[in-house]
Amino acid sequence: MLNTLEYGEAGLPKLLIAHGLFGSARNWGVISKRLSDIRHVVSADMRNHGESPRYPTQSYADMAGDLAALLDTPADVLGHSMGGKAAMVMALAHPEKVRKLVVADIAPVAYGHSQSHHIAAMKALDLDAIETRAQAAALLQVDEEVRDFFLQSLDVQDKKWRLNLDVLEQDMAKIIGFPDVSGQFAGPTLFLTGAASDYVQPAHRDRIKALFPKARFAKISGAGHWLHAQQPRAFEQTVRAFLTS
Repeated sequence: MLNTLEYGEAGLPKLLIAHGLFGSARNWGVISKRLSDIRHVVSADMRNHGESPRYPTQSYADMAGDLAALLDTPADVLGHSMGGKAAMVMALAHPEKVRKLVVADIAPVAYGHSQSHHIAAMKALDLDAIETRAQAAALLQVDEEVRDFFLQSLDVQDKKWRLNLDVLEQDMAKIIGFPDVSGQFAGPTLFLTGAASDYVQPAHRDRIKALFPKARFAKISGAGHWLHAQQPRAFEQTVRAFLTS
């Protein structure tokens, strides 16, 4: 069972949040707290991330199964990036468990941008020589845009990454891909993207509509792929309006 963080009263309708690659439930704390007045928010550490169990695979069928196991009654589901793909597969495989679906800045297609170079950079960091997070930041050879995000998954005291880097590297082709799926999720679905992101293209819309016939589309200005972190207030307000409409 995945590790989860929960916000809000258990009697409220449930909202399940699935983070993206290299993320964690903690990354979604701000959004979770803001939405906890209208939803019982359950934010999950995906498999091989955070405090969740380490498994030998990172397929979307497996991740979708993990999410479905957290739901004993229908819930709203929000997924970003890798978590958005897992949420889509879960909604298609278990439509009875999903009321409304929010997919944040990802499409049900394969992408060509491997993240293996980021795994190599994390593996190259000599954790035994790291005493502070600032020291790790100075030595981690990644773009400044993602450095702080990656370091949220570094346990400096225990000198380990809260990520199963070996399995994520092994299954990178599956993570950036998308499985051959069939069927439809006929419930309300919002594809919410960053206006400066190129992850969801007009060319993807036919595929999206084939799988999610009630899909709606919205963009958040001033945001790229990390839209929930770059424009948290606009992201929260848009999700809130969709869930309560």
